[in-house]
Amino acid sequence: MPDLLDRASQVGRALLDLIYPPRCPGCGRMGSAFCEQCQARVELIVPPICRHCGCTVPQEGLCSRCRMLPSNLDGIRAAAVFEDPLRQAIHALKYENSTTLATPLGAMMVDLWRRGGLPQTDLILPVPLHTRRQAERGYNQSALLARVLGRAVGIPVDEHTLIRQRATLPQVGLGPSERQQNVEGAFACRGQMEGKTAVVVDDVCTTGATLEACAAALRAGGAVSVWAFTLARPRWVYGAGNAGGDLQDKSLRA
Repeated sequence: MPDLLDRASQVGRALLDLIYPPRCPGCGRMGSAFCEQCQARVELIVPPICRHCGCTVPQEGLCSRCRMLPSNLDGIRAAAVFEDPLRQAIHALKYENSTTLATPLGAMMVDLWRRGGLPQTDLILPVPLHTRRQAERGYNQSALLARVLGRAVGIPVDEHTLIRQRATLPQVGLGPSERQQNVEGAFACRGQMEGKTAVVVDDVCTTGATLEACAAALRAGGAVSVWAFTLARPRWVYGAGNAGGDLQDKSLRA
């Protein structure tokens, strides 16, 4: 059903593009959802990275933060740094109904997957929205990215097993501990995950609180391995914080 809806949506978008040509969110150029020039400006995350959280570190291994903190996730990977013009594109995808952006943005995730950034997996699961929020927005941006990824790499996308069982506050503007409390117990597993490996997909990883809560629900449902894969994450300055790193983009913290 999602593929059928996607095809119908693509036809509708093609007709709308003839009437209202798309405008790049990065530079405003007409005729492209996300132009090649802006895509070339996106800063990809490259090694060395922490083998668990995926943040840039001076050398391969675990960062000091991950050595101290327990996790429900086997690892987190992100394709690029959450800075303009990528930040502008994600904002347009998420809040401005610019769903055509899922294709070029999802392609960045596909590229990292194909370069061996993620393990072999049974299922890809997007971070779910609460039903009320999805009804208001009309779509789940994480599901759009997951569909692009799943089709390209040949992994099934499951949009039903992982559910958000209670509404939460937006994470933007909350501090790390507040983010954790906000999403604690917010997700549930409503399917068979016994013995399976899962990759949870989201648009942005900030502190990882939402992804950890999703992983906890999937582990409770029987998953043996859970990874997280996001399009972007803020730049971390290694050694700036007490746990071995700190967010450079302070607007994403308390």
